[in-house]
Amino acid sequence: MSTRTVIRGGLVITASDELHADVLIEDGRIAALATSGTTVADGWTAEKVIDATGKYVIPGGVDAHTHMEMPFGGTKAADTFETGTRAAAWGGTTTIVDFAIQSVGGALREGLDAWHAKAEGNCAIDYGFHMIVSDVNEDTLKEMDLLVQEGVTSFKQFMAYPGVFYSDDGQILRAMQRAADNGGLIMMHAENGIAIDVLVEQALARGERDPRYHGEVRKALLEAEATHRAIKLAQVAGAPLYVVHVSAMEAVAELAKARDEGLPVFGETCPQYLFLSTDNLAEPDFEGAKYVCSTPLRPKEHQAKLWQGLRTNDLQVVSTDHCPFCFVGQKELGRGDFSKIPNGMPGVENRMDLLHQGVVDGHISRRRWIEIACASPARMFGLYPKKGTIAPGADADVVIYDPHAEQIVSAETHHMNVDYSAYEGKRLTGRVETVLSRGELVITEREYTGHAGHGVYTPRSTSQYLN
Repeated sequence: MSTRTVIRGGLVITASDELHADVLIEDGRIAALATSGTTVADGWTAEKVIDATGKYVIPGGVDAHTHMEMPFGGTKAADTFETGTRAAAWGGTTTIVDFAIQSVGGALREGLDAWHAKAEGNCAIDYGFHMIVSDVNEDTLKEMDLLVQEGVTSFKQFMAYPGVFYSDDGQILRAMQRAADNGGLIMMHAENGIAIDVLVEQALARGERDPRYHGEVRKALLEAEATHRAIKLAQVAGAPLYVVHVSAMEAVAELAKARDEGLPVFGETCPQYLFLSTDNLAEPDFEGAKYVCSTPLRPKEHQAKLWQGLRTNDLQVVSTDHCPFCFVGQKELGRGDFSKIPNGMPGVENRMDLLHQGVVDGHISRRRWIEIACASPARMFGLYPKKGTIAPGADADVVIYDPHAEQIVSAETHHMNVDYSAYEGKRLTGRVETVLSRGELVITEREYTGHAGHGVYTPRSTSQYLN
């Protein structure tokens, strides 16, 4: 049975356009757009009519970097696929791409199957997977080809975390060569983990144990060096490269230089690097532990360079790297030793609002907001135009956004399964009001009306950002 919804009177904003238009949704997809008040638009009838007068009508956000239920440092991320995707919906995100993990000695397939089992039937919104490659060998390389064919088209490697996820340059080169052949995209955690481990050991020996030292040992120069090295390895392999969670201006400079040379090199940053700094890591009484993530927060002067990178398109995507650990019982594992604090921060619910604040503050335009939060991640990871835009044929993942509503971010009111907010007390202008996922109301005028199991696994094509 056909179901129809009409969204009337809003300002439709995509990465390329802003227009006052009504939106017709039929059977879970965008059927048509027509200028508000015209004969065509006024002639549409539907079971559901949503009044968006005075509001923005925007595509649902695509968060291409989350870690639900991720095991790390003897514990695991506090959000399940159910709680994490529900919180994402509250924040106007309608698709996540999470990371399945290959165990050292195990097959990619085992890791992928384990993540499918965690997510299936539990998600409030649609989801896909990247694959973390922890063990490059002949079998793994063959499996990469098979995964690309079935819609897992991106592979993450780590230059950090020796003994856990770390790959050496030879392993990275082999994986990049394979990706060059099969159309996959290598995502890189670019930090020199071998050198960082030396600095960690030296800091602890000096009695430097507080959370702020996490930022001091993970030096910006070691992010820049690893970024440079990853770019050169990708160049040798003839492969594209996507550098995750770029936090340092020196790393942005490496990406900009490579892009100026015409290389297919891309960068992602995260809201925490745009709004937080080492001042947060230095908060007293172990409060700084809340802000321990890797790459780490940087001094405030890096923020302006990251915003600039977003304006110049040297950075293309803003994701969250959502990996929440509760302060009580999880972050506290590192009391007395910063190296034992689980690395990760909550943020899947805050991304769209924080980036809208970037619009309000004059850092980016409205269309650029939608580009870096919706369209570019969808294109980068083979989901466009099904996701990331409002156009006929696209999935009806649509957010009614009130640009004038004011809110104060707080753990008291957020929906992530974590006992603190990284942005506690921050005033923001703009708020999600209603969210549709494939035409179904998930958030209805600030009420959760979705359910676990609505979200479906979404296979991806190879990166459309390269074409």
